[in-house]
Amino acid sequence: MAVPLLDLKAQHATIRDEVVRQLMKVVDDQAFILGEPVQKLECEVAGLSKTKYAVGCANGTDAILIAMRALDIGRGDEVVTTPFTFFATAGTIHNVGATPVFVDIDPKTYNIRPDLAAAAVTSKTKAVIPVDLFGQMAALEEIRRLLPSMPIIEDAAQSIGARRKIGGEWRMAGEVATIGTFSFFPSKNLGGYGDGGMIVTQDEAIFKRLMRLRTHGSVQTYFHEEVGYNSRLDALQAAVLLAKLPHLAAWSQARRDNAAFYTQAFADIADIVPPYIDPANESIYNQYTIRVPQRDALKDHLKAKGIGHSVYYPLPLHLQPCFAHLGYKEGACPEAEKAAKEVVSLPVFPELTAAQRDDVVAAVRSFFGK
Repeated sequence: MAVPLLDLKAQHATIRDEVVRQLMKVVDDQAFILGEPVQKLECEVAGLSKTKYAVGCANGTDAILIAMRALDIGRGDEVVTTPFTFFATAGTIHNVGATPVFVDIDPKTYNIRPDLAAAAVTSKTKAVIPVDLFGQMAALEEIRRLLPSMPIIEDAAQSIGARRKIGGEWRMAGEVATIGTFSFFPSKNLGGYGDGGMIVTQDEAIFKRLMRLRTHGSVQTYFHEEVGYNSRLDALQAAVLLAKLPHLAAWSQARRDNAAFYTQAFADIADIVPPYIDPANESIYNQYTIRVPQRDALKDHLKAKGIGHSVYYPLPLHLQPCFAHLGYKEGACPEAEKAAKEVVSLPVFPELTAAQRDDVVAAVRSFFGK
């Protein structure tokens, strides 16, 4: 049978009544911008991430951009980040006027290497943006150890609900960074029915600045302390997310179960490198990403078999044409470049049936003659 990479209709079918009830309350109230649903969601996400404050915004890209503005990052500044992630991480650095500085990744976790991040810091560096790639947290405590006074913006777009054991205690995605950012893009573990984002912090002064920046730099209507953005989370999106949030933990566990099934099923195939999860981490498996030397041939095989798949990410950011002026050449980040040629992600969504899962395994194994 054909197996999609993601099946949002299957998820919607299980929660439709809850979502419609929440949506109709907003429609009946005719209050669509910010308001009670957004405030409630902000409280819920702050609780989940164990942070004091949460600020809803229009999308995950704005979450990163506004976070940088709240730290006064702008023209002439540098921000250290990873080249192996979605474009928004670096695009926002450019869009506040700063320069992205790319450093290589750990070949096992695909997350930024803290030692390389620390080595790239100059007098112009104003922050480090690690990404919790594919659902497992970056080694934030190691970045903090190496750079104790450097602001950290944790791009947790793929990791809401993930956690990492730091100093013997479980710490949540978004909890320990200076600022954490989430995305509610529909494909995320906690996804809306459109765009949406959230910014979290433990710092009251940063929180107040974030609140101001998301509404045109204004606290009092028509009076503007600075130039900000129109980046408010819609109440309708908040309503959807409030209906979904109670299911998040179970959905993430189902993803972990599917991932474990795949990893065991591929254990006898030497050419498949399954996802490596740092022993300190509990991943939420936003993606289940394997590495194979014959990646492109495997992609063709999966397409022929009707198995959904995707490559995250086929061209590292330091080699993107729009960043050519920065002067990076092939070989600058060899692990990211190698990963880009070898990774492919398989269906891992929580509603995956046993039959679908078996078909994914059979298709992959048949490629290797198993």
